Amino acid sequence: MNLDFYKRLASTLAQQFGSNCEIVMHDLTGDDLDHTVAVIENGHVTHRKIGDGPTRIVLEALHAEHPETLEDSAGYLMKTHDGRILKCSTIYIRNDAGGIEGVFSINYDITELLMAERAIDSILNHKVEKATPERIPISVNDLLDDLIEQAAAEVGKPVAMMTKDDKIRAIRYLNKAGAFLVTRSGDKVSKFFGISKYTLYSYIDAKTSDEL
Repeated sequence: MNLDFYKRLASTLAQQFGSNCEIVMHDLTGDDLDHTVAVIENGHVTHRKIGDGPTRIVLEALHAEHPETLEDSAGYLMKTHDGRILKCSTIYIRNDAGGIEGVFSINYDITELLMAERAIDSILNHKVEKATPERIPISVNDLLDDLIEQAAAEVGKPVAMMTKDDKIRAIRYLNKAGAFLVTRSGDKVSKFFGISKYTLYSYIDAKTSDEL
């Protein structure tokens, strides 16, 4: 495999499409298949780096009984652990015999574009959206997870893009909903929003900038 070629290709594509576009190549020719990322540009999109492990698609390629039947994929959606939405395309790198030697992917962060689309749509269209049915929780942990999800939806942004004011809004929503009556809820909420418990409690009664 010509690794230098894929490094140059990844660098060129990243420059072409900008910092929201992650380019990654997994090398499947080595023995260490726990660390397949051999080339990456704009790794901040998924918080990955060279030496990180395979994705589901890579594992499928590794374990496929008939790898020759696997087809390249374009324009499918994935979500990062912090809630960003990516539009992805993947091609398989094959040797002369048709065996898969690597996986080359383009992952474009469309989170802000989707937010802009919703904002424009709310202005141009006047349709009344149907409310999403609320899930009946089985346990208090399920209930707390649901409330956290609803708080994030109330703000309308993934946590990675929330400002201090956004987090205050979300946490005040949780407080109003009674989320902090759940035992050890502070630990889970703090971890979800990436703040300390001290900051969490200070946010409960804090005012946002538009209230000052």
